[in-house]
Amino acid sequence: MSERPLLAISVGDPVGIGPEITVRTLAELGGSAPARGVVVADPAVLRRAAAVCSLDVRVRAVDLEALPPEECGVIDCLDIGALGETELPWGKVDERAGRAAVRAVTVATEAAMARRVDGIVTGPINKEAIWAAGSEHLGHTEMLGALTGTERQNTMFLVRGKSIFFATRHLSLREALDRIGVEQQGAAIEEALTALRVFGHDEPHLAVAALNPHGGENGAFGDEEIAHIAPAVERARAAGARVTGPVPADSVFHQLLTGRFDGVLSQYHDQGHIAAKTVDFDGTISVTVGLPILRTSVDHGTAFDIAGQGVADPGTMRSAFLHGAELSRYAHRIRAEYGG
Repeated sequence: MSERPLLAISVGDPVGIGPEITVRTLAELGGSAPARGVVVADPAVLRRAAAVCSLDVRVRAVDLEALPPEECGVIDCLDIGALGETELPWGKVDERAGRAAVRAVTVATEAAMARRVDGIVTGPINKEAIWAAGSEHLGHTEMLGALTGTERQNTMFLVRGKSIFFATRHLSLREALDRIGVEQQGAAIEEALTALRVFGHDEPHLAVAALNPHGGENGAFGDEEIAHIAPAVERARAAGARVTGPVPADSVFHQLLTGRFDGVLSQYHDQGHIAAKTVDFDGTISVTVGLPILRTSVDHGTAFDIAGQGVADPGTMRSAFLHGAELSRYAHRIRAEYGG
């Protein structure tokens, strides 16, 4: 690889806002970007996105094996041949769009596994569309796990230089609560600590969020902290890890941002999502940990209600791309820890 990293960008669902925020990001960053981006999509999808965004750019089909020099005002595209010139309606669930989204992720992942790119950046997919196209995966994370042959993956949010992890993810709140146990907490703690080490914290300090109000008030508001979370924390501490908790969730994220901790393990999906996105919606990005490749992503959906209008804010895609460039320096640690 060259000193300046090369990132493959999949736009996500081609009839959502993914194509728009991708072309805006690359057009606005231009030659000053810390990484070179190649978009994995049908060229016609990018041309249409550039048109609705009123961008004066040219879309150029390229081959990763013989990349031409970069040109000002040119967006390079790795043609996936999924849609050709077919124009699908903006903002509608469509099996063909889902198939294109899956194809783009597959091609980008294969390029990363073959080390033809330094990492991938993913735009938002629509789960209904990929399921209509035959995918059995809940989302990007599970799809990437299957493509890379890894059984366990987790999500790390980055917000203002700090990390948020998730003990449970895409589950109903009721099911998430039922999953909490000492072994489950212990595994989540270890995964979070490993990810912090991989991404530059040699002696990470992790906080584990409590589940119940005020940390359960010694069992008055629930006993999950006493029965499950605290024992897992103590076990990790006995093994030499810097782990604090359970810390009441109404204060732990503030303590994270003020520098007391390097990361927080949240207990369920919205506990961590709400904290991160309230602080900095556009600056919060997702990193999939446990994969043998680097993957950063936007942390929002396809926004079908505004797709095709040229008004979507590219802030999160810009953040995901810039973080991808920054985190690519840990590629050797990622491969060493997770294989590949």
